[in-house]
Amino acid sequence: MVVNWWSSERRIPVSNCYWIVAIVFLLAAPSAFAARIGDLSETTVLEQAARFFTFQDPAVRMALIGCILLGICCGLLGTFIVVRQFALVGDTLAHAVLPGIALGYLWSLEKAPLPLFIGAVAAGIIGAVVVSLIRQTTKTKRDSALGIVLGGFYGVGILLISIIQERYPRDVAGLKSFLFGSAAALNESDVWMIGIITVVSVVILVLFYGQFKVVSFDGVYARSIGISAQFFHYLLMLLLAWAVVAALQAVGVVLVSAMLIIPAATAYLLTDRLHWMLLLSTCFGILVAAVGAFLSFLGPNLPTGPFIVLTASAVFLLVFAFAPRHGLVSRWWRRLKQTRQITRENSLKAIYHLQEAGGFAEEWITIEKLSEQRHRSAEETQQEVTSLVKHGLVLRDGNRLQFSPTGKSRAAEIVRNHRLWELYLTDRANIAPDHVHDDAEKIEHILGEETIRRMEESLNLPAVDPHGSQIPQVKKEVTS
Repeated sequence: MVVNWWSSERRIPVSNCYWIVAIVFLLAAPSAFAARIGDLSETTVLEQAARFFTFQDPAVRMALIGCILLGICCGLLGTFIVVRQFALVGDTLAHAVLPGIALGYLWSLEKAPLPLFIGAVAAGIIGAVVVSLIRQTTKTKRDSALGIVLGGFYGVGILLISIIQERYPRDVAGLKSFLFGSAAALNESDVWMIGIITVVSVVILVLFYGQFKVVSFDGVYARSIGISAQFFHYLLMLLLAWAVVAALQAVGVVLVSAMLIIPAATAYLLTDRLHWMLLLSTCFGILVAAVGAFLSFLGPNLPTGPFIVLTASAVFLLVFAFAPRHGLVSRWWRRLKQTRQITRENSLKAIYHLQEAGGFAEEWITIEKLSEQRHRSAEETQQEVTSLVKHGLVLRDGNRLQFSPTGKSRAAEIVRNHRLWELYLTDRANIAPDHVHDDAEKIEHILGEETIRRMEESLNLPAVDPHGSQIPQVKKEVTS
């Protein structure tokens, strides 16, 4: 099978090029104005914000570049975590690498990126292997195994850090930043490590996008076409371990899982296409990381991790409330529109029944009769009539109403749907005629024309319902 690695879905979006240009600009920005924001003593919030956006401070540039790279890396990998329902895996790896961080520090007795990276990745891989061994050799479920490894490895890491703090109190200050994060503590070596991890992760995901996609959605199918699901699972775990190590300095071990999960979960509310989810998750990751870094620089000694996570949570809540398809407000608005539509259609049906009771001799009916038919108060009926007139479904002459052509057609459709469904239930489901009305009241508003056509054909184009009432024949306008 020949795979086109450079198909449109696999190309890196053009918008990412702008972030690369921005990173180059930040690296090249002048450092002559010098002092780190964290070192300034008597400054206002506005002055600190101004210094941040001029990128004059080397610490600002390092922190912002590191956070942008983390947003890209965590956004991409977090998408596959959310899709595969592995949210707890990211949290477990984040806590599992802490012993490796401590051992890497003991190796060199300084916060050197390479020993810390090696120790953290080794601890993360060991943690993933221990989870697999627990699941394979016992009856323990995956979430329980993850919880065991999370708590055990984190406890060992805290113990090692406490021992290091006791024996090397002067040198351990930088190590504490791995618990809660500090973007201001990022140096050039840290940024280079984050950049390398991000580039490697992006390249691997681009090259093997198809395989990761198939494995994430259907491992059985992946194996049937020759893709090693287990290999790509452990490759993803390795990439996650790298991402966790990259994010520890800026976000901290306690909150790194949020950086992996929240941007991807936010994107998941906006799309059901994987490539769009990857793009949106990356953009959200960049946004929340940059905003979190900015907020942490507004005051002295403010931890970056909590600000990044709070920003991500705020973005998630906004999307959760206002997402077009899954947002609370959007769903409430759709339900409200549907409720109003059903109310109008029930009023149309009531007018039809009144006309039908008179043999369709009178087209005009009074509002009082409609109020009695609907069992509504005069005020409620007036509101319904106003809505019907507004939507062009009825014509009003003082206290009298009659159908407009559109309203008459829709009323006939609603009555036909109701009576056909009653007949279908009694004829095909053998339900008593006196038990089908309530069900038909609910479904008459949502039956599509194709469903109605098939139902009519299966019932041999019936003329009357189970109660002997005439089923309206709706004529559709044909345009040439």
